[in-house]
Amino acid sequence: MQWAKTVLLMAIMTFLFLVVGYAAAGREGAVAALILAAGFNFFAYWMSDKLVLKRYHAREVGPDDTTGLYDLVRELADRDRLPMPRVYVIPTETPNAFATGRNPKHAAVAATAGILRLLDRRELKGVIAHELSHVKHRDILTQTVAATLAGAIGYLAFGARFRAFFGDRRNGGNNLILLLVAILGPLAAMMIQLAVSRAREFAADAGAARLTHDPEALADALLRLEAGVARRPLGNEAAATAHLFIVNPLRGGGMARLFSTHPPVEERVARLRAMAGRRI
Repeated sequence: MQWAKTVLLMAIMTFLFLVVGYAAAGREGAVAALILAAGFNFFAYWMSDKLVLKRYHAREVGPDDTTGLYDLVRELADRDRLPMPRVYVIPTETPNAFATGRNPKHAAVAATAGILRLLDRRELKGVIAHELSHVKHRDILTQTVAATLAGAIGYLAFGARFRAFFGDRRNGGNNLILLLVAILGPLAAMMIQLAVSRAREFAADAGAARLTHDPEALADALLRLEAGVARRPLGNEAAATAHLFIVNPLRGGGMARLFSTHPPVEERVARLRAMAGRRI
């Protein structure tokens, strides 16, 4: 169900790109913008694991890890028939975790010191299973494609605004339509990109429940993590990587939730607890 929703959202994003691209710069300009955006995002995709792990001063751990994190990742990766990812601990008390890497053979799972202290083993297992679901289903690739299209729409919209303000004044009606496309196009692209991210979070929750056969564990973990992040949020400098974490690492409420990369925790918990009443 969530994959069908993701495919539909990506199809809408592609259509939006074609509309904005044709209105702003014609076929040639749209292709050029797509190539430029793809270049930037391909670099980010290829280097994402190294960049984000360095950003958070993550320390790699191995089989001698005393926290039990490495053994837990290995247990779940073996159960899901995944290559063993690299395992990292991030030295922050903000409780959270994320997975990164361009494919299952080049993946990394990172957990903060705070989450290792906050959660018991059962809850942590649910969190790690969630992250391995992202790895298994190549969600980093999906989000990179969405970011490429959204970025290309943004470049085209900038050109469209320039044409609307400084283009041929005799085409006033066309310029007004062009300006509306330039303003509404990037906003729609951003909302679709956020919707893709939320859909993949729901899918990873469901994948974790199937892997562990214990959806209640992840539900309990999400509630504890949300409360923990509220007490110790990461700074605004984490906004660019917020979508990677299992719960939004930033403080936010009200309108901020509309533009969040994550679905509301209470909705995720409700879905997981509904799964608990069924055979997983």
